[in-house]
Amino acid sequence: MGDMTNSDFYTKNQRNDSNHDGGFGCSLMDLRSLMELRGTEAVVKIQEDYGGVEGLCQRLKTSPTEGLDGDATDLDKRKEVFGQNLIPPKKPKTFLQLVWEALQDVTLIILEIAALISLGLSFYQPPGESNEACGTLSAGAEDEGEAEAGWIEGAAILLSVVCVVLVTAFNDWSKEKQFRGLQSRIEQEQKFQVVRGGQVIQLPVSDIVTGDIAQVKYGDLLPADGVLIQGNDLKIDESSLTGESDHVRKSADKDPMLLSGTHVMEGSGRMLVTAVGVNSQTGIIFTLLGAGGEEEEKKEKKDCSHLSSHPIATIATDGAASANAPGNTSLVNGKMQDGNMENNQTKVKKQDGAAAMEMQPLKSAEGGETDDKEKKKANVSKKEKSVLQGKLTKLAVQIGKAGLVMSAITVIILVLYFAIDNFVLQKKPWLPECTPIYIQYFVKFFIIGVTVLVVAVPEGLPLAVTISLAYSVKKMMKDNNLVRHLDACETMGNATAICSDKTGTLTTNRMTAVQCYVGDVHYKEIPDPSSIPPKTLDILVNAISLNSAYTTKILPPDKEGGLPKQVGNKTECGLLGLVLDLKRDYQTIRNQIPEEKLYKVYTFNSVRKSMSTIIKLPDSSFRMYSKGASEIVLKKCTRILNEAGEPRVFRPRDRDEMVKKVIEPMACEGLRTICVAYRDFPADPEPNWEDENNILTELTAICVVGIEDPVRPEVPDAILKCQRAGITVRMVTGDNINTARAIAIKCGIIHPGEDFLCIDGKEFNRRIRNEKGEVEQERIDKVWPKLRVLARSSPTDKHTLVKGIIDSTLVDQRQVVAVTGDGTNDGPALKKADVGFAMGIAGTDVAKEASDIILTDDNFSSIVKAVMWGRNVYDSISKFLQFQLTVNVVAVIVAFTGACITQDSPLKAVQMLWVNLIMDTFASLALATEPPTEALLMRKPYGRNKPLISSTMTKNILGHGVYQLIIIFTLLFVGEQIFDIDSGRNAPLHSPPSEHYTIIFNTFVMMQLFNEINARKIHGERNVFDGIFRNPIFCSIVLATFVIQIVIVQFGGKPFSCSPLDLEKWMWCVFLGMGELVWGQVISTIPNSKLRFLRGAGQLSQKDEMPEEEMNEDQEEIDHAERELRRGQILWFRGLNRIQTQIEVVNTFKSGTSFQGALRRQSSTTSQNQDVTNVSSPSHVSLCNALSSPTSTAAPSGQC
Repeated sequence: MGDMTNSDFYTKNQRNDSNHDGGFGCSLMDLRSLMELRGTEAVVKIQEDYGGVEGLCQRLKTSPTEGLDGDATDLDKRKEVFGQNLIPPKKPKTFLQLVWEALQDVTLIILEIAALISLGLSFYQPPGESNEACGTLSAGAEDEGEAEAGWIEGAAILLSVVCVVLVTAFNDWSKEKQFRGLQSRIEQEQKFQVVRGGQVIQLPVSDIVTGDIAQVKYGDLLPADGVLIQGNDLKIDESSLTGESDHVRKSADKDPMLLSGTHVMEGSGRMLVTAVGVNSQTGIIFTLLGAGGEEEEKKEKKDCSHLSSHPIATIATDGAASANAPGNTSLVNGKMQDGNMENNQTKVKKQDGAAAMEMQPLKSAEGGETDDKEKKKANVSKKEKSVLQGKLTKLAVQIGKAGLVMSAITVIILVLYFAIDNFVLQKKPWLPECTPIYIQYFVKFFIIGVTVLVVAVPEGLPLAVTISLAYSVKKMMKDNNLVRHLDACETMGNATAICSDKTGTLTTNRMTAVQCYVGDVHYKEIPDPSSIPPKTLDILVNAISLNSAYTTKILPPDKEGGLPKQVGNKTECGLLGLVLDLKRDYQTIRNQIPEEKLYKVYTFNSVRKSMSTIIKLPDSSFRMYSKGASEIVLKKCTRILNEAGEPRVFRPRDRDEMVKKVIEPMACEGLRTICVAYRDFPADPEPNWEDENNILTELTAICVVGIEDPVRPEVPDAILKCQRAGITVRMVTGDNINTARAIAIKCGIIHPGEDFLCIDGKEFNRRIRNEKGEVEQERIDKVWPKLRVLARSSPTDKHTLVKGIIDSTLVDQRQVVAVTGDGTNDGPALKKADVGFAMGIAGTDVAKEASDIILTDDNFSSIVKAVMWGRNVYDSISKFLQFQLTVNVVAVIVAFTGACITQDSPLKAVQMLWVNLIMDTFASLALATEPPTEALLMRKPYGRNKPLISSTMTKNILGHGVYQLIIIFTLLFVGEQIFDIDSGRNAPLHSPPSEHYTIIFNTFVMMQLFNEINARKIHGERNVFDGIFRNPIFCSIVLATFVIQIVIVQFGGKPFSCSPLDLEKWMWCVFLGMGELVWGQVISTIPNSKLRFLRGAGQLSQKDEMPEEEMNEDQEEIDHAERELRRGQILWFRGLNRIQTQIEVVNTFKSGTSFQGALRRQSSTTSQNQDVTNVSSPSHVSLCNALSSPTSTAAPSGQC
């Protein structure tokens, strides 16, 4: 079903290949059916139908060694016949769809209904002139002009609703555009090594075509399907396609099929690309998943129950992270990340499931046990709500409830007052002909009530969060932080610990050999080649040149006088540099023995910690070259080359002496020590190469090289900033303990004389495991607080440490941990951490997939920038809250008391909407875009339990609220005497706007404007203008608001219930507004200690952080109730639902419910999903993708 509907070009391709195969020896369908085979079937099929891989290459007109010639017409033709390597994205939402979504807002719907009733009634003229009898309140001057003007209020409300909708839709639209831009940035980053015209080049993944020869190596994410031509010890993790956690061995003669979206876990090789884009295995699955479109959605509801066992779903996260195309959403984001919300809820949840399955393999790879309990846990979503979202959600609910109560009371009081006054005190009968007039009154009361609700609910919150995050993300690009998941940015501000890699992050990752021990002599600098025995020199040069990835090279510098360019593995580059220093050329040796002639390669992996290559010598005996961490390789050496170049016996005690005399001194200078060795094997009998333990022993050591990786110059300063900001930096490295300690001292992670721990992986495991070898949390708690350096650590150790710190209950605040990683094996730790940083340059695709932020320059100091931006986001939201809540409190109280005392709100519905617009939308723009300052790094992290609204902020909110209320009530009750004007109180229905109420409205807005300047500081600073010109957006918004306000007051007339004011009255309004600035100074003089009663609102207490599972059950109850209410038309309760919806919006940043819960809810709450889908904006989903990936062992949040 899905296949055919994918896209036009898909069907076009199908037609193409059925008619002709474009002059190639095989058609698209042949290749597709070939790629569906596995293992020996595939080998047989290739052999029989195509005459082996070579035959297949000939049919595809390519050469297994030279690749394609890269001719443009040929490439275009291949794209035409076999398709392009991208999956066509879904269309983004149109502006009209977004407008429609914005219109679904409950409050707006209530307002629209009220406005329409008001409009309808204003055109209805009651029969007969019996007005006198219908209640005293209407006895005003009802002349013709006024009666006609009755429609204006309804129309104005509708107009303001249109404004709000357009602004919201525009915001969503620009947000989506930004995310799509971000997405294409991430995509362009992904390149792949391809052989074209005999040269290895890096191509963007989307440019790969069928027939290309691609070089695959450790850590790659395969971008297309292909057949292996030649491989060394290649192991692939195919769990993203098959769900099988064991790594699959690939070899040209046993199982040559490589599939897109799978991860290379070990080894290297070359493959012939046979299927790209929608025709690759992953593409086909996506076609089934996403492009079925409408039919799919019908099925979706049914499928949901089977999803968890459905291998297809497994693809959703990174199973597909391949074909990236600049302008196109490609496999990376898959269909899911495409910002399409069509079935957002289901899809995001689908990803959760997918990701859950995704993580299983990593666990078992680490040797963890995958029992059912674990599997259950794996389904819990990746992280708890981010700190900020948790706090905002709570606050929004609190405010919403209060607003709801206030607005209900307002309406009840107004109706009762009117009824009692008319029918009880004046004993009037209810006359049928008066009914319309009474209804008009009731509608007016209702509108006032809704107005109170509108003002009470802070719609601006989700908006402010989004704007602030989107703005930060855009700016963080400039600081070399490519943010993949929006909320990571804010979480970073709360980070309390950073576990950093050493190589490449703290150091420059430019390895240079500076010392060596060869021929029984320890050279403190690289020796002259003449001083080394020629025999030794030959073996050494061969050992280094052949036993390293042929993709590793040293190229001439880009610019004159620069350092030579190191390409590939940096440690190997250091060794190749040694060969060049010894005045020899490694390339000539490689040319004599090209990569195909290497007999067998044991690639480097984290278990072996060494790499070996076997070659066949001319006399058909074998020689194996080995290199690796010195303490590991030396253990396997039984001989060593002496000063004459002859092997002599090398006993354990010689080894101990060497460690003391050579290796430790090197390590203490921060050098990484690599031992190079070799071993000869007889031709007959040929050894069993699979029996690694017997092959990798009895080596002969050639030399030990000390390689230096200098510390990046800016790192010590960055680490100092982190420590000042209350963040502990820990170094986790695979290097030996002495090297690690030396580097840590240079970086300033440890200071001599302090009480800290530097231990290696072995000791770490000994301390944290009990007799049975199980990790115990209380044992970890004894280790981590003092731990600063963890050396010789395995990826599992890293994961254990991160998990241990996160789950620890030692400190009252839960630790927020950031982790950096570059290798494939760092995946689990990156996923487990609160924020995972992957290296943009050195990082493998797998690490990038698991991360939240990619450091495009691999530099530690960029992490500090991320902390700064994260804290800035938090502060921006707080500024906005401080401003918004002041307005809310004042507006609600004014509307409420005004309505109760004078039967009419001093601030009319339309005015309220305008105030709401400046408060919400404009203020969130102005305050959320403040640039960060260094001062942010001078304080400790806020932590999870610190209230969102600090006591200083509460003081400011209440203080300014009091000032504004005093001014407004003074104006309301004695304003007519002060300004000598007619009183606007108790005006009849439809009376013209009074100057009195216009002054109140104008003063109110002026006070908000000046208070917006006060809100720029939340820590009680005195100078609120500090750095105001660094934020042009802020200045322009304040000015624009001021100008529009003048226009509204002078020319707004009846729709805005304003009458023009003269200059003197204007001056008074501005003067009263400026009083805010003076009053702000008065407030900041009052010490907080005097105000004990100001406990913070929006605090996250322990019981709020309950496990996701329980939350879902609560959610479910709410949903059933919600549907009951929906049946009765109880509109008031919808206000509450609206808050929930807003919470959901905030949550769409990060789908916070667990997978199973989602499936449970899916059935019961299709209705609510409609709501959520409409309100939340598509863009959130695009970044949700990996956020929703659960971790292998994510603890339910309750334990944190």
